[in-house]
Amino acid sequence: MKLLVTGGAGFIGSAFVRRRLAQTADEIVVLDKLTYSGNRANLAEVEANPDLSGRMRFVLGDIADAGLVEPLVAQVDGVVNFAAESHVDRSILDAQAFLHTGVIGVHVLLEAVRSADRPVRFVQVSTDEVYGAMEQGLSTEGDRLAPRSPYAAAKACGELLVNAFRTTHDLDVVMTRGANTYGPYQHPEKLIPLFITNAMDDQQLPLYGDGLQTRDWMFVDDHADGIGFVLDHGLAGEAYNLAAGQLRTNRAVTEAILAGLDKPWELVRRVPDRPGHDRRYAMDGAKVDALGWQPTIAFDDGLRRTLEWYATRSDWWRRLKSGEWDAYYRTQYGTRLADSVSA
Repeated sequence: MKLLVTGGAGFIGSAFVRRRLAQTADEIVVLDKLTYSGNRANLAEVEANPDLSGRMRFVLGDIADAGLVEPLVAQVDGVVNFAAESHVDRSILDAQAFLHTGVIGVHVLLEAVRSADRPVRFVQVSTDEVYGAMEQGLSTEGDRLAPRSPYAAAKACGELLVNAFRTTHDLDVVMTRGANTYGPYQHPEKLIPLFITNAMDDQQLPLYGDGLQTRDWMFVDDHADGIGFVLDHGLAGEAYNLAAGQLRTNRAVTEAILAGLDKPWELVRRVPDRPGHDRRYAMDGAKVDALGWQPTIAFDDGLRRTLEWYATRSDWWRRLKSGEWDAYYRTQYGTRLADSVSA
């Protein structure tokens, strides 16, 4: 296949590109705006490999730029849309960028698919957060969408657009809703890489509230492969939960990180919770399981790989924890840490 992978220099998108090129004979065009969370260095492994680099082309740009997007879509067999502003905390501080990418950008991509003179499969990469908090039980694909953060709302809006274009224009679309993802190349704003890198430097770890918020934790390679499986085998018009079955509280994840780094619990500070913090996400993955896919990496193994990667790639994450990072960290955690208590 010839694929356009939007947001392909981001965390999950770059994992998809690296693995897809290694596992198939596909050709990939990566379109990425390279905002703070998009990083060309995430594709360095591909660009340094002569067996892979010839099948990837990088284009710098915005998915909301129709003049750029339309000719790119016209040349491919499939579009996999990873492009998104992805951090709930940042969406609370400023939601506009999330709407630009998650709604306007999705619309531009869909219009390009609709106007192409060849069949193009469109994969919308979404999140378990569109279901909202799941206090008990498991979310299934037929449940109503009830997002509770600007980030999740933008993702849900994107899904609604995809469904509307499927119904109105009979486009070949599929959607994935992924569990909380972690692993190498994840920006240090997220819980696991933030706590790993802070702990390595013996800095405080700001744990929201009581730390008992529960998430289903999926290793990034599993998530990337699940999306690839749905691209190849998903039924048009369907959504698929990509669940890991690895439920952990934030507190338990923090304990595992500190144990893996041999760092003391005293680094952890309990800080005021963020507004509208969903207590629990958990999905039923039976639908994609019946289609033939399951994740393979247990949390303990995935976390071990992640710890090893950040320990050996300080060159990568220290560049990200500089410049703009300092202002963001002060805004997000400065007052919270000043008001923090022992965890």
